[in-house]
Amino acid sequence: MTRDWTPLAFVYLLLAVAGLIGTWWFNVFAIVQTADFIGDLVTSGPAVSSITVDLLVAATAGSVFMIVEARRLRMRFGWLYVAGAALTAFAFTFPLFLAMRQRRMTRIARATS
Repeated sequence: MTRDWTPLAFVYLLLAVAGLIGTWWFNVFAIVQTADFIGDLVTSGPAVSSITVDLLVAATAGSVFMIVEARRLRMRFGWLYVAGAALTAFAFTFPLFLAMRQRRMTRIARATS
């Protein structure tokens, strides 16, 4: 079971957990306050708009990478990481994908040696 879990895969997995907890902590806080989440992202000034564009571009590039890399490594359900980002957070699904990618690459390396 843990044979394919390298230290790097565990680091990615810990980052995924931190991304999930960190983003959802603030999402729940915004929901409790009935904040306009989308409106706050685009109308709270240039700094917030800048970081929003920054993260959207990075998430888009990361999503393309996840789909291409999942196909290259023949990982099943690669698209699910991108779809999951819309339901949870890209800060969760991207490091989770990297952990699963690391496991897959370890498995392939062991099979070819």
